[in-house]
Amino acid sequence: MNPLFDQVTVSHYLAVGAVLFVTGIVCMATKRNALGVLMGVELVLNGANLNFVAFGSHYLRPESLGVDGQVIALFVIVLAAAEAAVALAIALNFYNNHTTVDVDRADELKG
Repeated sequence: MNPLFDQVTVSHYLAVGAVLFVTGIVCMATKRNALGVLMGVELVLNGANLNFVAFGSHYLRPESLGVDGQVIALFVIVLAAAEAAVALAIALNFYNNHTTVDVDRADELKG
């Protein structure tokens, strides 16, 4: 086995997942563009997925198969795909009505 892989532990994966999560939160809070906010949401979901897979790994629970986190991550990926499709449709509709995707202009609701 490669000695480099023995040095990487679950805490390294959790740290990368936390960095992705915090980067997504900062991106959602600072971007005014709707597409930038959507990218922040995707970063948050990817950080959460990485943490799910790390927590479900066989290194923490050797008695399990280690696929619990992977199954949850698969559901989150499906959720992210549906969320992206709906959010992009809303952004395109908003652009057609207002000729911008600036989220500060989205203060009116029409039925």
